Amino acid sequence: MTPEEMEEVRPRLEAFAAEMLGPLARRDQRAKGELYLRGLMLDGKRKSMQPMAERLGVDHQQLQQFVSSSTWDYSMVRERLARWAAAHISPEAYAIDDVGFPKDGYDSPGVARMYCGALGKRGNCQIGVSVNMVSDRASSAVDWRLFLPESWDDAKQGEDLLLAEAIRRRRTKAGVPDTARHREKWRLALDMLDEVRGEWELPDLPVVADAGYGDATGFREGLTERGLTYAVAVKATTTAHPGDATPERPPYSGQGRPPVSAYPQPHTTLRALALAAGQPATRTVTWRQGSRATRRNPTAEMRSQFLALRVRPANRSIRRSADALTA
Repeated sequence: MTPEEMEEVRPRLEAFAAEMLGPLARRDQRAKGELYLRGLMLDGKRKSMQPMAERLGVDHQQLQQFVSSSTWDYSMVRERLARWAAAHISPEAYAIDDVGFPKDGYDSPGVARMYCGALGKRGNCQIGVSVNMVSDRASSAVDWRLFLPESWDDAKQGEDLLLAEAIRRRRTKAGVPDTARHREKWRLALDMLDEVRGEWELPDLPVVADAGYGDATGFREGLTERGLTYAVAVKATTTAHPGDATPERPPYSGQGRPPVSAYPQPHTTLRALALAAGQPATRTVTWRQGSRATRRNPTAEMRSQFLALRVRPANRSIRRSADALTA
């Protein structure tokens, strides 16, 4: 956003900031919060304190103090933002996502060499996991967590006492609280869904996520335990049995431990099951209105072929039913 564009929307932005930051007790905190929000929205690739302050024409210490050392309850602001989003965009789902922030330094909390989407490869970065309220026309991140890799958790280093001590020094220098520990991204997502739906009392909505979350059996089971419907991506190499496959219990010989039920045929991949269904099983669906009309597609409809198959996941860690016959 250019400075000229900012001047046009500034009254609306100030009103929005006043609503979101209203719970903050001190007037200077509310003012610096609005200033920080303006800095984020102005044009410029770097969103760190000094470049933002230069674009705003203020001392960067004002922004630094607000973010780093000012005592204000960010969770209350997040809750207000989430309620505002729920009222304004009429969300239809919760979208789970994560984003990488490239970092050159070593001391930023959670920084490590990981895959970074912004770089398109592995690199030095931080990763933030978010819960987003989404509809066909809008989306808003309403809760987020910083992912801490195992390399930032001294409790995960086993008997390597020297490494654990080095990590503790690094955590102290970066201001990482002792309660912040390594948790898988999908666990962070479930934690946030509990906060959004439980503590903030926002509505139960379907959950969507990419294969980074959909391939985690614990994530899918966690959604089921919470009574949430979901549509998540999985990799083509994910293993499964056909939907009509039924586990069978072999006859018991009377000696040793009774055999457990098992599928009579070995599992295969989702890709193989889809190919076996063949082209006749697919259906062409218009799934979105695009923006590029062509002679063959004057209405810019975005169409794809879809295939719906019922399958039984073959992951050993999936909990079985009480009779142990079905997964």
